[in-house]
Amino acid sequence: MRRIFIIRHGNTFESSAQARRIGAGTDIPLVESGRAQADSLATWFAAQDFPIRRLHSGPLRRARETAAAIASATGHPLDGPLPWLNEIDHGPDEGQPESQVLARLGADALTAWDEQGIAPKDWRVDAQSRIAAWKDWFAQEGEGTDLLVTSNGAARFALLALGLPLKNLKLRTGAFGELTIDETGAPRLVHWDKRP
Repeated sequence: MRRIFIIRHGNTFESSAQARRIGAGTDIPLVESGRAQADSLATWFAAQDFPIRRLHSGPLRRARETAAAIASATGHPLDGPLPWLNEIDHGPDEGQPESQVLARLGADALTAWDEQGIAPKDWRVDAQSRIAAWKDWFAQEGEGTDLLVTSNGAARFALLALGLPLKNLKLRTGAFGELTIDETGAPRLVHWDKRP
């Protein structure tokens, strides 16, 4: 049996900061609370009794820093970044305060993104390629555990690729989803948006 953990990186803004839409165009590090989330994930994965087969991240610093904490705690080396785990491109909304993004797009567009993975106008997502990449990953043979550290924008397409939609596709920072794939290739969602 394969186990696949889809892990969202830690915080990139402190709680006192104004919430902004940050995507592929902004490569920022984890903040103190984000490093604490990465350490919490690392401690949790190090305590688990399963063989880690692969540990990959998206190419942005926040994902790489979270993956590095997990690698350090588990003793499993980083297997390198995968481009399809990168965050999406928010187009004209990149770096904008959430209130401005809401005003430009409207609540319905943001709800469709959170619940169905339908990209708002002018965002560059390439949903078909992302879904295809997740399907290819899930179709690989073998046993063991894969840890994939990514972003909220990329993670949601894992569920869509498997036809496992939830009411809300979002992963909070420092949270993960767990899927298993049995010998017949059938997926099962074990957890989504779980924090250690």
